[in-house]
Amino acid sequence: MSSYTAPVDDLRFVLNEVVGLDAVAALPDCESAAPDLVDAILEEAGKFASGVLAPLNPVGDKQGSKLENGVVRTPTGWKEAYGQFTEAGWNSLPFEPDYGGQGLPWTVAFAVNEMWQAANLSFGLCPLLTQGAVDLLTEHASDEQKAVYLSRMISGEWTGTMNLTEPQAGSDLAAVRTRAVRADDGTYRITGQKIFITYGEHDLTENIVHLVLARLPDAPAGIKGISLFIVPKFLPNADGTPGARNDLRCASLEHKLGIMASPTAVMAYGDDGGAIGFLVGQENRGIEYMFTMMNNARLGVGIQGVAVAERAYQQARDYAKARVQSKDVADAKGAAVAIIKHPDVRRMLLDMRAKTEAARALALYAGTQLDTARHHEDADVRAAAAARVDVLTPIVKAWSTDIGCDVASTGVQIHGGMGFIEETGAAQHYRDARITPIYEGTNGIHANDLAFRKTGRDKGAAAKAFIAEMRATAAELESAPGDDLAVIRAELTAGLDALDKAVDWIVGAQAEGDARGAAAGAVAYLKLWGTVAGGWMLARSAAKAMEGLKRPGANASFLETKLVVARFYAEQILATAPALLPTIASARNTVLALGDEQF
Repeated sequence: MSSYTAPVDDLRFVLNEVVGLDAVAALPDCESAAPDLVDAILEEAGKFASGVLAPLNPVGDKQGSKLENGVVRTPTGWKEAYGQFTEAGWNSLPFEPDYGGQGLPWTVAFAVNEMWQAANLSFGLCPLLTQGAVDLLTEHASDEQKAVYLSRMISGEWTGTMNLTEPQAGSDLAAVRTRAVRADDGTYRITGQKIFITYGEHDLTENIVHLVLARLPDAPAGIKGISLFIVPKFLPNADGTPGARNDLRCASLEHKLGIMASPTAVMAYGDDGGAIGFLVGQENRGIEYMFTMMNNARLGVGIQGVAVAERAYQQARDYAKARVQSKDVADAKGAAVAIIKHPDVRRMLLDMRAKTEAARALALYAGTQLDTARHHEDADVRAAAAARVDVLTPIVKAWSTDIGCDVASTGVQIHGGMGFIEETGAAQHYRDARITPIYEGTNGIHANDLAFRKTGRDKGAAAKAFIAEMRATAAELESAPGDDLAVIRAELTAGLDALDKAVDWIVGAQAEGDARGAAAGAVAYLKLWGTVAGGWMLARSAAKAMEGLKRPGANASFLETKLVVARFYAEQILATAPALLPTIASARNTVLALGDEQF
């Protein structure tokens, strides 16, 4: 089983050369992201991920978390690792210093989060959900609620959860039935059941803060009638310490395909009259508030896709270097060689690496836009960056997680029959990756979100602005020397032309009232976006690598690798993007042609 080495050099290159961390560090309240400090953070995070979390990954997969007498026991070493994680301050990176956070940009937090998720996806889910809960409470909680919860959640002393899904209400939150009844003391009594609650119960911390969507008896129908409540496992005392046990319990844990160590709980609220809940914000605005946490988690899950792809790539690469099998196709009389010598294995490895690097850069670019939207002094710049984040969120979530599954599957393939055997560990990455296109909104839902809300709603304005920025990069490459950049520019331009036409088609279909037709082509539309935007990121990477090669003392091997990876992506992946255009427009002809009974 291969070990994990955090890709610190790759992350540093993307941050400093491709997505512009220096511009983020120049924003108000982001000045702490100085290059020396960020380098130190990446190095130390890499050591923790590789040395502490990664060795626990197979342990967690084998042992899983177990529910015993109402208590969830996490695997061996989990609690100790979580204690080290919080003691080192890793939980607090992007949050407000007023509540104990370190005030670093989300761009840096995204880079560090990749390491946690790659080293141990099941472990990384716990801080990922707490991170989203903190973001929500920072934005929408009252000052009194912030005083009680934020410092403890930012430190990691308490963890947070997201309680949306119910047995009859998966992605359709309008069907939520969990009830909230007003009490005379200003609190609410929560009754109902929630399913698929990540880290809904565990033994890592002394308290768990559940953020629960519920409906008041007199609330309007649909999603406009849902409110959001803080429902802690233990009710805080006046001094903030955990007090009486609330009326909630973990009814069971799900038995899953992957992420075995992450306890996925069925939570029961109100067995004895109602769990005490504290309203966040105003009644009937719960969905609005929850979107803050959901969007945070969606970007986080996109990073999980990048992370599991990186882990699977490293393992496949190491195996390919060590596994001796068959002769070199160019030397029929020679001895058997390591399979990395075989062109098809090299093709698969480059495919894995190129997709991973493109998805990583796009996720970190999304981080820069998020930081700009929150901190830039100019309101117009903030608004433009927020619009860019809106477009990027479904792409980063869906495209990156599809890549995670694809790359993990290729990793199994490179291992051959041994990839199908659990002992190698390749199968775990494949199993763990498979949930990522499902939770935090299925990728089909995100494709619809991109087609309708993020493209149709403003008639393609934000999409076209993004395309214009990518075209500017293509124009800059026009006079660049060398065959590599010329090839990359040509494929990027062709991809952008196809994307431009796809935006027009999606907007036009909705203008004509053909919503089902637009939905039929939405997945291909999102794939086109991801493929082209990822190609844009690697075009920027290639240009920076070419510049770097001219500097005295440059790491030529590293930079040459970036050029080759970018060109491979352009020729083998980006080149397929224009072929997606006709599938977007033609999908309605067949997808909608059969009657239900014909399937």
